Amino acid sequence: MFINVANLHALCFPHKPWGATDFADLKKSGCEIVASENGFIVWRAIADEAELITIGVAPNARRGGIATAMITIMENSVKKNGVKKIFLEVSDKNTSAIKLYEQCGFTQIGTRQKYYSDGTNAILMQKNI
Repeated sequence: MFINVANLHALCFPHKPWGATDFADLKKSGCEIVASENGFIVWRAIADEAELITIGVAPNARRGGIATAMITIMENSVKKNGVKKIFLEVSDKNTSAIKLYEQCGFTQIGTRQKYYSDGTNAILMQKNI
């Protein structure tokens, strides 16, 4: 499974792909990983909060509802475990992801200056569930 997710991640993020070992380590650390043929999502829940670690959809399958479905799967899973809030960080340059998150009910709650290795800022977002 981790090889398939890593291959999909490389399609989604060719500038900084994660390997199968990265995903195996995430799973060992307590993260949940859900993947389909064209999309994946990784999250971690602790107490009543969850963090969306990463999400991706193959470029040729984008704008078909896969990311929204993945977020819904995560929300339904974490709700069962008493999670009340989901957090995420997204590059302020990733306008399509920001729009997706806003459509899914996330709101901007802050910024981390120069968070990413290229000096890009991260927008902090939250959704109460």
